[in-house]
Amino acid sequence: MASRMMIPMAVFLSLYLLLPSSLASVICEDLPQDQCAFSISSGGKRCILESYHKSGSGGGGGRTEYRCRTSEVAVERQVSDWIESDDCVRACGVDRRTVGISSDSLLDARFTRKLCSPSCYQSCPNIVDLYFNLAAAEGVFLPDLCEARRSNPHRSMAELVLSSGAAAGPASAGEIADDSALAPSPSSA
Repeated sequence: MASRMMIPMAVFLSLYLLLPSSLASVICEDLPQDQCAFSISSGGKRCILESYHKSGSGGGGGRTEYRCRTSEVAVERQVSDWIESDDCVRACGVDRRTVGISSDSLLDARFTRKLCSPSCYQSCPNIVDLYFNLAAAEGVFLPDLCEARRSNPHRSMAELVLSSGAAAGPASAGEIADDSALAPSPSSA
């Protein structure tokens, strides 16, 4: 009796695995807020959570609401139709309520510790790919940032940016300078 149940189950499972992924397309605009961030649309673009102000009726103050949108950020790896797992969200220390896409979290030591942990870095390629590209846009190579976190946990991303030869902006220069003065630019010498 049990073997007769196994055959239909095996056929069903085989068909399920062979069906094209287009039948289960991810359309960012159709995703609920709690699945939006860190998802990838069927077109290979990242989904982002956006906030907008909705006016209240009768002249009230209104409220902030959220919606999921398809960004213009294409995933370099050929990945589509991806909704990030809860396990990876936890392992990498990301928040599904994240609005937009930003490299700011790379400045947070607690976040980079989780991102660089083996449970995230080796098991969650979608999140690692996103932050790899965000770090690169800031002039930082994510594997170097992770190695620096392992060898010297107090070294910040801002220090890595400066050591890579990238110019520091006004905010980061002030944050990095302790009691020492920053060197003047070559044109002011």
